[in-house]
Amino acid sequence: MNQDAKDLLVRGAAQLGVELTPAQVGRFALFAAELRKWNRKINLTAITTEREIALKHFVDSLSLCRVVHKGGRLLDLGSGGGFPVIPFAIVHPSSESVSVDAVEKKVIFQRHVGRTLGLHHFMAIHARGEELAGRFAGHFDWVVSRAFTDIPTFVRMSLPLLAPGGRIVAMKGQAGRDEAETSRSALASLGVELREVMEFPLPLSGDHRCLIVMGRREG
Repeated sequence: MNQDAKDLLVRGAAQLGVELTPAQVGRFALFAAELRKWNRKINLTAITTEREIALKHFVDSLSLCRVVHKGGRLLDLGSGGGFPVIPFAIVHPSSESVSVDAVEKKVIFQRHVGRTLGLHHFMAIHARGEELAGRFAGHFDWVVSRAFTDIPTFVRMSLPLLAPGGRIVAMKGQAGRDEAETSRSALASLGVELREVMEFPLPLSGDHRCLIVMGRREG
């Protein structure tokens, strides 16, 4: 990444409460370089300029830290090019971070990035989310997705994998709150309730973001 993109990343992260170290900025820059290089061979993203990658992938992914700010075992369902899981792993290197995607080429890319960046607690798995329950039943403190699928489908996939007291986080855009509200009855039938709907403009770009936090109904 050029210096302008690095500055945008640092400023955007700071506005989200994430203070990046120079070593972390270096890992983000290396991630961006690998993303652009691999994207010429396989379709990872339509976002290709360094500035856009810094804002629309990296800062956007780090917005998850407004909710997941203490680490914990995290699963990213349908992670594509590694978002938000790899940015999360960069800022929480000691937390277990697992990525799942059904497209093998994307998983191969993520594994390459994990090795290149030295993310020792990161794992990328080629599978469908529905196939994970046998291996990871009740395992994760956080199950997250970024514009992956509709909320009820995401929650049904997540529940078998969620640890007691764990949370499910759907990262959505402009229509996130409306989708959350219309999903209430479907969530109730699954024994799940909305815990928080956090809306905010993404730093620097101003794009609307919504974090929808859900958990098992208590009592």
